[in-house]
Amino acid sequence: MFKRKSLIIALGALYTLPSYADMNIQPDPDNPTGYVVDRGEIKAMEQQKTSDPMYATWSKALETRDNAIVEAIEPGASANPENVKRVERVFPQSDWDFLTQMAAPEYTYTRFLRAIGKFPAFCGEYTDERDSDAICKKSIITAFAHFSQETGGHISKDNISDNPLALEEWQQALVHVREMGWSEGQAGYTTGCGQDDWQNKRWPCAAGEGYFGRGAKQLSYHFNYGAFSEVMFDGDATVLLNTPGLVADSWLNLASAIWFFLTPQAPKPAMLHVIDRTWEPSQRELDAGIGYGFGTTINIINGGIECGEQNKDKGQPVNRIRYWEGLAAHFQIPIESDETNTCWQQTPYGSLNLNGATDVLYTNWDGNWKYYSDRPGGYSFECELVGFQTAYSALVSGDYEKCVANFYGSHAGWPEVRVVDDLEPVTPDPVDPPVDGVSSWDASKVYTGGDQVSYQGAIYQAAWWTQGDTPTSGGPWSLVSGDVNGGGDVEPSSDPEPTPDPEPTPEPTPTEDYIVWQPGVTQVANGEKVIYQDKCFIAKNGPGVWESPVQSNWFWDEIQCL
Repeated sequence: MFKRKSLIIALGALYTLPSYADMNIQPDPDNPTGYVVDRGEIKAMEQQKTSDPMYATWSKALETRDNAIVEAIEPGASANPENVKRVERVFPQSDWDFLTQMAAPEYTYTRFLRAIGKFPAFCGEYTDERDSDAICKKSIITAFAHFSQETGGHISKDNISDNPLALEEWQQALVHVREMGWSEGQAGYTTGCGQDDWQNKRWPCAAGEGYFGRGAKQLSYHFNYGAFSEVMFDGDATVLLNTPGLVADSWLNLASAIWFFLTPQAPKPAMLHVIDRTWEPSQRELDAGIGYGFGTTINIINGGIECGEQNKDKGQPVNRIRYWEGLAAHFQIPIESDETNTCWQQTPYGSLNLNGATDVLYTNWDGNWKYYSDRPGGYSFECELVGFQTAYSALVSGDYEKCVANFYGSHAGWPEVRVVDDLEPVTPDPVDPPVDGVSSWDASKVYTGGDQVSYQGAIYQAAWWTQGDTPTSGGPWSLVSGDVNGGGDVEPSSDPEPTPDPEPTPEPTPTEDYIVWQPGVTQVANGEKVIYQDKCFIAKNGPGVWESPVQSNWFWDEIQCL
């Protein structure tokens, strides 16, 4: 849900984009059931699919500094990165101390500066007319409003016994470094651990470790620890999966919150881009009440539970809004006329059902299950952007290639693919001129049953799908007529009689409620029924479904033919 910016990226100067119909897909010489594809084509296709400037903006926001630089950051140090110096200027140690008088000792100003230093985009410099200092301060105060809800003390100012300093509730952030009731050594929040699925292949749980809430954002579950670890440790998911306690006991307790602040969960924008207005709400979002303001950051964090008319008086969103308004007033954060602090008037993102919408940008790759008649097995050998979590992110370098190669085994029934550098086009053996007007055989071309080719003075006919099989080698090819090995014109032998192809099993006679599915042709909407290969299916997750019923359980349910 991002409007296209008026920014031109010269992709053509970097890549020659391939024609999808002419992908160079070849049998794998090292794997009789596999295929090889060219890495250059894969990279060019990824660039084309993520050419919207917002993808570059997202990736830029998630760039990180080396941990050795981050861990050298100290308050007041002249070598501190520029975004850290900005934080020290607009939110000095005195402000930190004012808001953390109840905080756990694991949260310190030094760790706060290091968490910010890891991500140059947080409190970074804007080169246009936007006020970098003002955006920085508003970002910090927004974060503290959510800290006050997620890890705050929530003690009334009038409760002198528990709150002897009479602190406002918005001054009670970061009280908890671990989820209440949990401690190190407890193997909690391990739902899904050990299963034979892509999440465990990418982010394997460690025996005896617990993935309960830790840190300022209360990071939870192994897939979040693994994804955060990849960002913190150069793609290594195992560091925090094996030692999740670091998210409580080091500067990662605050870095986890900054990471969340900068990460889009498309179609949800990153919270930073709501605040700095890099994001522009689409008409569909505006129609759902979603626009600028603190309320949208609530929708991003927990909209399904806290937003919508039914949650108008619920404790969590009421608290967040109260904390934000108190903090904004104290730190004199201006609220623009088009900003709304509440989200009760918004539709939660999870209820918008935006998957497949053409005006939405997504950040996860999944296999493209559309049928391609001119490619091996009809498979696409491509991935596409989807609106649900998968094993592969469009914001992680190398993930598109891993998706095509099905690195984590998330695409059931996907062809075996190996990506190689500089895949040479298949060059057919020298052939004689075409015979009787029949085109010469081309090793790189796909042929299907009934196609005829000329090869070395003879004409051959394919019995089934083939690519790269020499006509003289037999297999799918049979001789029709011609000069074979210089022996003169011959006709194919009639003794013994060739075995006729079996009669195809007729499709069931469709009723008026069923559509006969034709690969690459038929497109249906939700709820429509089709017949294909003697089976009946009903379409789901439309609005327009092209995928073969026997290839995609996401778009089809098999039903009894009536």
